[in-house]
Amino acid sequence: MIPAGRHVWRWCPQCRAEMGRRSDGGEERPACPACGVVQYLNPAPAAGIVLVQDGRVCLVKRRFAPKQGEWTFPTGFMEWDEQPAETARREALEETGLEVELTGLYAVESGTLPPDTPVVVIFYKAVQSGGVLAAGDDAEEVGFFAPDDLPGPIAFAAHRRVLEKLSAELAGDAGGGA
Repeated sequence: MIPAGRHVWRWCPQCRAEMGRRSDGGEERPACPACGVVQYLNPAPAAGIVLVQDGRVCLVKRRFAPKQGEWTFPTGFMEWDEQPAETARREALEETGLEVELTGLYAVESGTLPPDTPVVVIFYKAVQSGGVLAAGDDAEEVGFFAPDDLPGPIAFAAHRRVLEKLSAELAGDAGGGA
């Protein structure tokens, strides 16, 4: 079911007829009654990094809407010709000034970028391999923060879930656990 506030095409991008709805793949979807074009409301792919140094996690403060002034992991949308890992490295450099080496997949989360864009975010664990920490691109600030002293608010639910997982892991490490 399409959420009430979700953007759908009013006019068919192919033949310009007014869009209607029809059942497709077990879902009711926006569809053109004239030419059959269906609007699939698929999520946009994004990727980012989870970079921890000395028990502190790297976060950036958003410079622009949506969620301007709130904090996130260095993350962004994939370009049409990129692999997710390339996106994660590019976004890290653009937003933090740091070059990173990805050491593994950390989490895959879904969420919504306001006002109504569904997103799937691929988070990679990373280590710094070069660069100098400096806010850039669409970041207002960047820094490393202890899990028990995070800046706030954290912009997106997907990022909050990853921070909860990371905080639990770091607390376990501090307590002598795995």
